[in-house]
Amino acid sequence: MEKKNNPKIKPLKNGPYLTSQISTFKTSKGDCIKTPKTMILCRCGQSKNKPFCDGYHIKINFNSEKLEGRQPDHVDNYVGEGVTIHDNRGVCSHVGYCTDNLPTVFLIGKEPWIDPNGAPVAEVIRVIKMCPSGALSYSIAGVKHDTLEREPSIRLRKDGPYTVEGEIELDDYNQSKPQSKEHYTLCRCGGSKNKPFCDGTHWYNKFNHDESKIKTENCPKDTEKK
Repeated sequence: MEKKNNPKIKPLKNGPYLTSQISTFKTSKGDCIKTPKTMILCRCGQSKNKPFCDGYHIKINFNSEKLEGRQPDHVDNYVGEGVTIHDNRGVCSHVGYCTDNLPTVFLIGKEPWIDPNGAPVAEVIRVIKMCPSGALSYSIAGVKHDTLEREPSIRLRKDGPYTVEGEIELDDYNQSKPQSKEHYTLCRCGGSKNKPFCDGTHWYNKFNHDESKIKTENCPKDTEKK
């Protein structure tokens, strides 16, 4: 997929996300948010104008560095008869789509926690495609699949991270790279140990965002609440 005007997200050191050329920005319900060519998005979790930054990160001395104790950035490979599943816990946002939708493959409380032969290959692929963080991908006959054909967009997850799709470049000052260039999740609660990526900490610090206060507009027909 060709990029349109090189959409980009730039996490600023100890500050917000600076975005450029993002044409589609949605609430968790799929309503379109008015999207100027450049946006400054909160990632400290404390803005009174979420999802936009209001400068509160300065008041709380927000620290955007990675923290000790984070999950290592490492890919594990689970080789099956028809498919190999790749898993990087280091970028997982722990949304649970995999364990909720295919518990015979993604096993809670067991090691190894992935059984690539636990379901038909088509089902494995279907559920891996749900993964918003890029932590999960798969290979068939030695060919890796970690991207989908989607338009560049950012979407809010309810009381959770920014879900990024469509090959939006991540230009991080500390050289963090997403597992998949096509999709990843970015922390917006301020608590992730693996900033700028979400690590599920919003569940524990009870991050809350009342999206009813966001000004929305009619979506273009090709992006309506997909």
